[in-house]
Amino acid sequence: MSTTAPLSTGVPVSTSATATMAPAASFPSDVDWPALVVGAAEVTTGILERAAGADWSRRPTGSDWTARATLDHLALAVLGYAGLLTARPADRYITLFGSLDPAAPIPHCLEGLRIAGSLLAATVRDTRRDARAWHPWGESDGPGFAAMGVVELLVHGWDLAHAFGLGWQPPEHLAGPALARLFPEAPTGHGHADTLLWCTGRTALPGHPRRPAGEWAWDGRVR
Repeated sequence: MSTTAPLSTGVPVSTSATATMAPAASFPSDVDWPALVVGAAEVTTGILERAAGADWSRRPTGSDWTARATLDHLALAVLGYAGLLTARPADRYITLFGSLDPAAPIPHCLEGLRIAGSLLAATVRDTRRDARAWHPWGESDGPGFAAMGVVELLVHGWDLAHAFGLGWQPPEHLAGPALARLFPEAPTGHGHADTLLWCTGRTALPGHPRRPAGEWAWDGRVR
């Protein structure tokens, strides 16, 4: 799996790989998860609008996808999390797959990502606290799927921004809660965005080499 392959599949991190890492700080119980999803969609699409006229057939470093295909993945993933929370299957993915119009210009595709983010946020807002749904990386709840959406948007947003030379870093206030929710064994002592990029195999941290593609996973289980 490439470093910018889907964030919703992969090989779980082994016990030996996590044994030397201190648990990340726990996230507050009053996190406004719907607002974080909308914020992640807005900030990510906002930076990518600066590259709207670029060549979207290029591939981010290490990716099997073009930049345009990465947008398709984001739409499918973020909308898919809303679908999982709605249908709440116990052992499978849902049968609804969201996609962007292949003929649409990039600004319209970015609008589609904002729509997907708003739909996920609304679904999280309307989902009971005790609701659970299947995910291959751990049965999860509303905050868990919101955090997944935030991670997808921020990390793939970083992939694309990096590919277009935009020099963008995910905002700390968005990366922090998602990092704490999905990567409880992440190393401490570093910025939230830097740690999130390390957790998802994008970059190295001091004392922590870059994780190989396909050898990381988040933990979506309810805590």
